Amino acid sequence: MIKILMIEDDPELAEILSEYLEQFDMQITNVEDPFLGISTLNTGKFDLVILDLTLPGLDGLEVCSDIRKRHDIPIIISSARHDITDKVEALERGADDYLPKPYNPRELEARIKSLLRREKHDFEAGGAKIKKEKKKELVLFEERNEITYHDKPLNLTNAEYGILKYLLQKEGHVVSREELIYNVEAINEDSTNKSIDVIVGRIRQKLDETPKNPKHIVSVRGVGYKLIQ
Repeated sequence: MIKILMIEDDPELAEILSEYLEQFDMQITNVEDPFLGISTLNTGKFDLVILDLTLPGLDGLEVCSDIRKRHDIPIIISSARHDITDKVEALERGADDYLPKPYNPRELEARIKSLLRREKHDFEAGGAKIKKEKKKELVLFEERNEITYHDKPLNLTNAEYGILKYLLQKEGHVVSREELIYNVEAINEDSTNKSIDVIVGRIRQKLDETPKNPKHIVSVRGVGYKLIQ
């Protein structure tokens, strides 16, 4: 059975959709409160999320971002908000599909099945099991000089951007402080190793991590740093 979490504050619509989808072996758990919806997803096991945008207490776009930070699960936006800005932002925040209300439940059923076919974590190809690649938290968009963290642009100085960009390009490899000094344009060649450490410290603060408990930028004693994802 396909288990679906629906975060929808219209109980009548939720009931109609639940009854319709049930005949296709889809079990709907509907939660009207967005905070309770996030908690339910964190504690339960679901195959897909159907998310309204206009919710009490927390905008659905924020809910979408929160879910995407914590879970690799298909998200369908089901919303009466037809503004193109909402659609684009929802997709940028991690939604996989956007279905404007009102719609025929048959279309929702078809989109659910289509998404689940594409979003399987494992599939067989040529007799070998292939894993879906883990979504990276840090992403470099070199063409616009931007690095995003959990799909949100980081506010970086030129030096911070240059160092983080270089670490991303060398992801998984140890990079010395001297290498950063000579390869990052925004860093003066007369800079000291200490100044590199200070800049890396500022980057870590923006990633909410510390030297004692690094998630992405790991110190390599006596050498430099290594970025992991």
